Amino acid sequence: MPPSATAFNYSRIQSPVGAVHLLASKDGLSAIYFDKQIEAMERRFPPALRGGFDRNPWLLRSEAFLHCYFAGDLDFLPEIPLDLQGTPFQLAIWKELQNIPPAETLSYGEIARRAGSPKASRAVGAAIGRNPVSILVPCHRAIGSTGKLTGFAGGLDVKRFLLDHETRCRSQAA
Repeated sequence: MPPSATAFNYSRIQSPVGAVHLLASKDGLSAIYFDKQIEAMERRFPPALRGGFDRNPWLLRSEAFLHCYFAGDLDFLPEIPLDLQGTPFQLAIWKELQNIPPAETLSYGEIARRAGSPKASRAVGAAIGRNPVSILVPCHRAIGSTGKLTGFAGGLDVKRFLLDHETRCRSQAA
């Protein structure tokens, strides 16, 4: 579902996985996209909805979070309100993803169970695939029931990098 006619501010940072694109409304962070998702970003947030590079406070906090995350500080999490558009089921699944600690993974089935819909692992996968705020809502921590990495809008190479990065950071901190 497309966002309303709300104006969104746009920002872009460089990361070890390429450019990361951020969009925020006056109410909170609305999206984090990787380079491979530019077409999806353009469809969901056409340039006419974007208000440019204004220094929106939610973008500044999100940029700080991402810089710290990629520098290895997985515990830095400033208060960043999320302004997400989704169904009640999607919102519930995205909230459940936020409970998965860095360097840990859960299967789609386990996420479904924890969200109170134990038979909805496919619907959970679809909801995770629509997650607009990768990393902050850590959809990269969702894996198949066999432990295999499955779909990730930013690409499986990025998903693998994020999981390996978190594992390295946690083992160095131990």
